[in-house]
Amino acid sequence: MIRASFILFLVAAVAVATLALMGEPGRAHLDWMGWRVEMTAAAAALLTLFSALMATILWRGLIWVVEAPRRAARARAESKRQQGVEALSRGFLAVAAGDGSEARRLAQKAADLAEDTPALVRVLAAQAAEAAGDHVAAKAAYNAMLGFPEMRLAGLRGLMQTALSEGDRLTAVRHAETAFGLARTARWAWRALLESRLEAGDWASALDLAQGALDRKIVPPVVAERARAALLAASAASLEGSEDPRKRGQALDFATQAVKLKPDFAPGVVMAARLLAGDGKVAKAGQLIEAAWKSAPHPALWLAYRDLKTNETPKARAARLAALAAMKPDARESRILRVESGLVGGDPVAARAAARLLDEEAPTARFAGLMARVAFANGEADEARAWIARGSAAPQEPDWSDLDPEGRAFAYDREDWARLAVSFAETGELIHPRHERRERTMNDLPELPSAYVESTPFVRAAEVGGPLMPIPDDPGVFDAAPLPEPSGEGPAPRRNTASRRRLASGPRAAK
Repeated sequence: MIRASFILFLVAAVAVATLALMGEPGRAHLDWMGWRVEMTAAAAALLTLFSALMATILWRGLIWVVEAPRRAARARAESKRQQGVEALSRGFLAVAAGDGSEARRLAQKAADLAEDTPALVRVLAAQAAEAAGDHVAAKAAYNAMLGFPEMRLAGLRGLMQTALSEGDRLTAVRHAETAFGLARTARWAWRALLESRLEAGDWASALDLAQGALDRKIVPPVVAERARAALLAASAASLEGSEDPRKRGQALDFATQAVKLKPDFAPGVVMAARLLAGDGKVAKAGQLIEAAWKSAPHPALWLAYRDLKTNETPKARAARLAALAAMKPDARESRILRVESGLVGGDPVAARAAARLLDEEAPTARFAGLMARVAFANGEADEARAWIARGSAAPQEPDWSDLDPEGRAFAYDREDWARLAVSFAETGELIHPRHERRERTMNDLPELPSAYVESTPFVRAAEVGGPLMPIPDDPGVFDAAPLPEPSGEGPAPRRNTASRRRLASGPRAAK
């Protein structure tokens, strides 16, 4: 207001000066209690404006003095608020750093200073107690938060985490159920309930939760669909071995639903194909496998495809496998399948030609076994043994570990299916529990005759450390004539003891 008065005074002064300079100053008379004052109009205007300005200044000064106590109180409150905010900030930083004692000190300080943010003070107090390892104080703080509607979810989550840290899973699930009933979009509560259902193998309840997550937009549609596909496959797996026809029919229904949701989900496809083939629906089973192969080839798919028909000739089976490989020709599994089809059809030359496309790969046990069988089928026994020697120390392929030694794919237990459901839902990738546990898998390396027939190129390569060559495997039986035993006639060949130990050993047993 002082600024406005000063501006008005300047404007009026300029106007009065302008009138005075124009030669028409005017006159002003004042008679008051016997006094008579005469002056020019310009002087009277300036005097009036000056008096008004002084009165304004005096009035504002009086107001400033009167409001001084209130202003000081506001300044103290603001300083206290700023100190409280700083204490809260430093307290949360101390919690993040794991400094429990400092966090509790700052939480107490914030409680004294930050009176306008009680929610944050309670959260800090609870988290500080957790950081300090005082679970009793933490639970007390979280329980206190339950009395405030806006803080109830935070309190329930804290109580759930505290219960989990104490190993009390039942109490933790109970808190998660309460929270999920209050806010059905709370993702943490949904996730806790889902994990508890998976741990118990309650696939039906887990499916309901996955569908609910999709309806309430807790997770993206693709995540919900992958979760439902894996859970349906787990449900089918739990019923597949039943002797009850109704349960087997239900297993087939679950498996086909899983395939409809994710046509490239190999466990669901293989299980559905296996159940369909058991019901005599071989053509439909083949269509499911072909669709999955076009999207994501997996060794379990072509093995299931191979076993769909048991009354065909080797050449017919080889042609069928080659046709499957041609549906996605550039995939690694398709190139391996072309080699397998050549071996199945009894055409070692074609198998060798297809194997040349794999020569640049880093050898795995499966790859070495395949190349060994190709070499042996072509009469190269020494090369086959070289591949077996390389394969015995080569790493296994995770996908190949999904097959157990008896040929059943994805023979997972309840914990494996639970992990698979979570992993596949979040990433879209399969896990390999058998590979992680180093369990026995199907034979990577073929069972070749162990008799050693000395070969000059082979021995020379062993002596100079030259390349010996690589390969993977076929789960079928490799029918090959045994190598002849070394004849006792003729001069005894020169022996190299080190080479003999290194190269004449038989294939390792399946792991």
